[in-house]
Amino acid sequence: MTAAAKHRLVVALTGASGSLYGVRLLQAVRGIEGWETHVVVSNAAALNTQHELGMSKKEVEALADVAYDHRDIGAAIASGSYLTAGMVIVPCSMKTLAAVAHAYSDNLITRAADVALKERRRLVLVTRETPLNLAHLRNMTAVTEMGGVIYPPVPALYQARTSIDDLVNHTVGRVLDLFGIESRGLVERWGGLTPTA
Repeated sequence: MTAAAKHRLVVALTGASGSLYGVRLLQAVRGIEGWETHVVVSNAAALNTQHELGMSKKEVEALADVAYDHRDIGAAIASGSYLTAGMVIVPCSMKTLAAVAHAYSDNLITRAADVALKERRRLVLVTRETPLNLAHLRNMTAVTEMGGVIYPPVPALYQARTSIDDLVNHTVGRVLDLFGIESRGLVERWGGLTPTA
């Protein structure tokens, strides 16, 4: 497959806790034939990845095929004419959610999200906050009404998973499902309950 024929997935990390989700997603897509990732890391996300994972912004960006500065409004992903399969913001802060919900494109992350919505491409927000106030809920509703997908990283406990790594992998695999990307073993698929005597 030529580089021009590859599917492009835009991935943004913002300043919510849970940077492991974004890093694991980039790691999962890396090397999958036919896919390339384009990453944007906000300043707050860079602080979080350093604090939570001990990773620098450059180390996170190195996991992607292409990296952009969050201030670069002239980047390729800021235009609807640049074809992508869509975008995932993981983790997505409530500030970023609010900006997306109100088309407040003040940086490359929110502009790229606006592009995904206006071009009717898949946009997934892995929102991280709890409990939620009414503004959060209304912003989630607004994004959903525009065609976006709100995907809080709720643990899938039905698989009797035993580690944080398992829970993160399951969430990342399910997010990749939304883009039709085979997650190579990250998700243990539900096969139904076995009746007990």
